Amino acid sequence: MIYNRGMNIALFSDCYYPTKNGVVTVVIQLRSILEKMGHHVVIVTVENSKLEDSKTGEDTKPGGDPCIFRTPSIPLGLGTDQFIGFPHKKKILKFLRQHKIEIIHSHTEFYIAHAAKITAKALHVPAIVTTHTMWEDFYPYYLPMAKLIPVKLVRKITKRLYKKFYAMINVSQKAQNYFKQPWMLPDTPSAVIPNAIDTSSFENEKDTKDDLENMRKNWGIEKDDVLLLFVGRIGEEKRVFELLNICINVLGKTKEKVKVLFVGNGSALEDMKAQVRQSNLGSSIIFTGFVNWTKLHTYYRMSDIFITASLSEMHSMTILEAMICELPVVVRDDVSYHDTVIDGKNGFLASTDDEMETRIIELIEDSGKRKKFGKTSLKLSQNFSLETHGRKTEIFYEEVLKAYPGPLNEKLLREKIMQI
Repeated sequence: MIYNRGMNIALFSDCYYPTKNGVVTVVIQLRSILEKMGHHVVIVTVENSKLEDSKTGEDTKPGGDPCIFRTPSIPLGLGTDQFIGFPHKKKILKFLRQHKIEIIHSHTEFYIAHAAKITAKALHVPAIVTTHTMWEDFYPYYLPMAKLIPVKLVRKITKRLYKKFYAMINVSQKAQNYFKQPWMLPDTPSAVIPNAIDTSSFENEKDTKDDLENMRKNWGIEKDDVLLLFVGRIGEEKRVFELLNICINVLGKTKEKVKVLFVGNGSALEDMKAQVRQSNLGSSIIFTGFVNWTKLHTYYRMSDIFITASLSEMHSMTILEAMICELPVVVRDDVSYHDTVIDGKNGFLASTDDEMETRIIELIEDSGKRKKFGKTSLKLSQNFSLETHGRKTEIFYEEVLKAYPGPLNEKLLREKIMQI
């Protein structure tokens, strides 16, 4: 495939390695594929590691990356490993000028995003954004006295945060439908570019049969246990308590040997552990806490079924990771899953929590169906390759640069992306 000339691109994010979440994965993977396609990519993000040089804001110590600018930050808290950045606009502007940046792509809407818009204006280059979070679903769990905050106010704030971006990438049809509502940003040009999965990161990490058996043994999981897996932030917005209740009910209804593994950390972790202790199911429902993302492939591969009851996703990276590891997937039905989970083919889209219980039990008790669904998951995961994601994003950038500062032809933009 022949690409156009390389572009100088800046990705802005308020989370980055060593923090592990879906946005971090997206940014790391996007940088990697764009560089392979011949583009020069820099990162502007928070300071969350001892590798950064706090005086210059750049990764200048041994092993650091001169193409990453770290801005002073403080921990967010709230049971997360997120940081709040306080960007110094002049230093960021100097950094961007050194790298002759032509387009800025924000993966956040907060302080770092504000810096993206301000510096883009100063450089006379377009600033675009990818929408990763449905804040309307998240705010009740993270803001003090959230029940007193009307949803109309959250929508107003969200609109204000996004409205000065030149164009928008939506990771799913769910996201695009939301931002095209009359009360949001219907006039901001946008296109859907789903998240991608880096198959090489899983294919290059080989887990032997002994590796998988030893890891299961470390967590008290027997060879003949059917293992249900959840990977993600252990927070209420992910409906983790509902998922826990589903699992407790499943354990009480099936005659098969079953274990449940929750991989991740978050504000709800301790309360979930307490509920499990009260249920006397501590040997069947296991919490790992934080797991280094480089080890996650083993947890996926040693499991049998991936489950999540979350209804707040934009486009789940963990679903894609489970699929590349040949896992059948059972989820609560949501538009964000419709391009990854094909009901009755590689998993189930359950309309209620009760139906989710039934579907999980169905897969627990049918090993043949689990294997068949798993193979379909692997096949479907190929639709979300990094190469496809990179090419679609590249086309988005090219069309933006051709049109800026004039109006962007949204219809043409979407047509070109759909052809990939």
